[in-house]
Amino acid sequence: MVTTNVPPVTFGALGFQAPTDEAILAGVLADLQAAFGGNLNPALNTPQGQLASSMAAIISQADQDFLYYTTQTDPAFAQGRMQDAIGNIYFLTRNPAEPTVLQVSCSGLQGVIIPLNALIQDNAGNTYAATGSAVIPASGAVTVSFANLVPGPIAVPETGSLTIYQAIPGWDSASLVSGVIGVNTESQSAFESRRAASVAGNSLGSLPSIRGAVLKVPGVLDAYVTENTSSGTTTVGGVNLVPNSVYVAVSGGSASAIAQAIWSKKAPGCAYNGNTTVVVQDTNSGYSPPYPSYNVTFDIPSALPIFFTVNIKNSAGVPSNALVQIQTALQAAFAGGTFGSTTINKASIGATLYATQYVAAVTGLGPWASVISLQIGSPNTPAAVFTGSCGGSNASSAGLGVLSVSSMTSGTIGVGDWLVSGTAFSGTGAFLPGTQIVVQLSGTTGQTGTYSVSIVNQFPSQSGISAVLANQNFVSVNINQTPVLYPLGISLTLT
Repeated sequence: MVTTNVPPVTFGALGFQAPTDEAILAGVLADLQAAFGGNLNPALNTPQGQLASSMAAIISQADQDFLYYTTQTDPAFAQGRMQDAIGNIYFLTRNPAEPTVLQVSCSGLQGVIIPLNALIQDNAGNTYAATGSAVIPASGAVTVSFANLVPGPIAVPETGSLTIYQAIPGWDSASLVSGVIGVNTESQSAFESRRAASVAGNSLGSLPSIRGAVLKVPGVLDAYVTENTSSGTTTVGGVNLVPNSVYVAVSGGSASAIAQAIWSKKAPGCAYNGNTTVVVQDTNSGYSPPYPSYNVTFDIPSALPIFFTVNIKNSAGVPSNALVQIQTALQAAFAGGTFGSTTINKASIGATLYATQYVAAVTGLGPWASVISLQIGSPNTPAAVFTGSCGGSNASSAGLGVLSVSSMTSGTIGVGDWLVSGTAFSGTGAFLPGTQIVVQLSGTTGQTGTYSVSIVNQFPSQSGISAVLANQNFVSVNINQTPVLYPLGISLTLT
């Protein structure tokens, strides 16, 4: 029987426990002494010392590998293929990466078809394919959705950077209306959170069961569920909920599948809230056509633009592309993940986004990224609200647009403010992402008058325009809002 002085591993109340590296090395040296009859010099710079160090390292690595795999049976620690296996028990698969999607105004001759998979390209060389077909109407322009060919959080391109990659006779131009940045493959923490929610989905009538069922719908990226149990209208998270009702906000996924999931779990007689209604049929056994039908209502959240102002210490080590690196890092953090020793949760519906939690994503870029301050902002806390219109280019400054402010609702407009249209103008006719005030051209300072803006916009008068500064320590996202972050919504100051 072979014996050894190397301490064995143990299994106890704390699970698998391995001996320390020092204890393993001492045991190996004792084994070598016994094998060679003693009197060996135990110094680690001797041949026998080096052999003992190597053997101890091999044993320690084997212990650590086994220790790692024992933790992978616990859903709280499992990751990668082991986490996928646990997910399979619940019939869940990890959400894949999703591409950046653009809403693009395609201009040309009336009747020209923009076919499925028509291609456009931005000035960075990224290619996008149309996700559906459309016909250019008499107005000469139609908005079409284009998805990047590469999944993941690729930055929304700048205004004016799109070109037609695949020529189609009669299709003249493509211009950016808006965009939503893609996401990486579902992270370890996000997948575990969804798995835990799916367990609650086995019950009926509870809010976790509804959310768990909705999160299992393919393509759903985020969901928020709450209720109003009172007999009167109640405001929750910025939304008025009707009496005795459930509220479900969902981002992504098929509307019909979402409605079916809600109906399968909600309590009988419960009222709904939201902006989307789908008819669901009860096809359970005992019924025959025509099946009982029910209107199920839920909310598809509106986009809430988020803005960041980053101030870092100026030094010779700051690279020329520091802003681009910071924009990329913050967009990655916005999608959730681990940055150094800091885990950042995905920005989600109804969440509170603290500016400090994103500092780790910037400092992780290198020693040059010494953050002095990092602040956040959104239209939920605007610097000003007003009515205005955009009339095209500034004749005296190439590439800049002109904003005319006709009346003020509140606040003061300032240089550097980002501009966001009201929810009634979230599509065509809204400010292009990243539009900022450059300088006031005329009128009362910070009030009515004309302003030069960073991007040329063109739309008639609209109310509810917000001027936003990123000067807050946190942003509260309402339960009917999905937070979005555009690269041009991130500014950098060197001090």
